[in-house]
Amino acid sequence: MGLWMGGWPPLGYEVENRRLVVVEREAAIVRRIFDRFAKTGSALTVARELNAAGEGTKRRQCASGPRGGKPWTKGAVYKVLANRVYVGEAVHKGVAYPGEHAAIVDQRTWEKAHALMAEPAHRRGAATRVQVPALLKGLIFGPNGRPMSPNRTRRRGRIYRYYVAREAIAEGYDSCAVTSVPAADVEVAVLDRVQKLLAAPDLVAHTWATAKREGEDEITEREVTVLLAEFATVWDELFPAEQARLVQLLVERVDVQENALEVRIRAEGLASLIGELRQQCERIAA
Repeated sequence: MGLWMGGWPPLGYEVENRRLVVVEREAAIVRRIFDRFAKTGSALTVARELNAAGEGTKRRQCASGPRGGKPWTKGAVYKVLANRVYVGEAVHKGVAYPGEHAAIVDQRTWEKAHALMAEPAHRRGAATRVQVPALLKGLIFGPNGRPMSPNRTRRRGRIYRYYVAREAIAEGYDSCAVTSVPAADVEVAVLDRVQKLLAAPDLVAHTWATAKREGEDEITEREVTVLLAEFATVWDELFPAEQARLVQLLVERVDVQENALEVRIRAEGLASLIGELRQQCERIAA
């Protein structure tokens, strides 16, 4: 085993005498995909960066398209990340064998990328939000109903984000039952709760009725159900700033108790959410 068994060679290689030979210009794109994914945790971000740089996929689409082929998509990036040929292996009938070609990506880079891929996408998204405004800014409140503010601290070179009770900052950390909560944990919990709320039959019916009142006369309850079910997929496609805007549209309030979390949906935002989800689903499908 190890010889190329036929078919279109993957990005980064050409075939000579049934062996894969590295094409350095393409190999640089492959390394860039692994490196950028390891830094951002977002295949969509990597795809957008490649398209902005005018880089195309392996197969040529047309002379006027991106350099080399079709535009990059999230799926195309994941296909590169999953291809074991880049660590010097050949796969036949689902079994990997040592290949007779040079690797483009080293084992450590491969393992780092795949460790990230193993994490849920919404948790990877929470990590990237370190560089953008806090997702729940202005929406999260402590047990006494007073606001909690985003804060961060650096320890041993790592940044940790929190939401901190304002009275804890002003009056001392013994002045309130809940002084702070880890930002990434509470953001993921809120997103999970929102997704469950969007699947509730009474909320689906309410959203459908609201959408019809606001001019969506042709929309069916089935379409509303499907669109709300697509929330998680659409969420994963958004940049963090777009995610923050969607949360502001959808969430009215988050109340943190000592052993509980209450999420209140913004009723007037539901019809607008349907419009947003429809647009995003059409963009993803295109």
